[in-house]
Amino acid sequence: MHKIKAKWKGNMLFENETPGGKILVGSEEGSFGPKALMLDALAGCTGLDVVSLLKKMRAEVAEFLIEVTADLTEEHPKMYKNVLVHYIFTDKEFKKDKIEKAVNLSVDRYCGVYEMFRGFTDINFKITYYEK
Repeated sequence: MHKIKAKWKGNMLFENETPGGKILVGSEEGSFGPKALMLDALAGCTGLDVVSLLKKMRAEVAEFLIEVTADLTEEHPKMYKNVLVHYIFTDKEFKKDKIEKAVNLSVDRYCGVYEMFRGFTDINFKITYYEK
């Protein structure tokens, strides 16, 4: 079971105690917005899958960046729509077949956060390669 505690700190700020430590959530300076944290969770989940799989496949890369973009609906409750997960790899040479396999395994099988997003919105991905 996962559990967090969210303690109201006044105004529009909560201190959340998570298994990894405390974070500030809200709309105050120095805090994280709750919706943005959902995108962070998505990037973190799929990113950890991909680096783990690439290591097992012996297809590591010099640099790996994930950009997640999404629109918010106009009506309340405002929710994400049109989510795009952009996987960006940089290296001198690539094992593209293994990279694509790792991304697809994360997207289709391993990343639970990706699957949760599928439950309420359209979510897609793309892969870009940059030679260093």
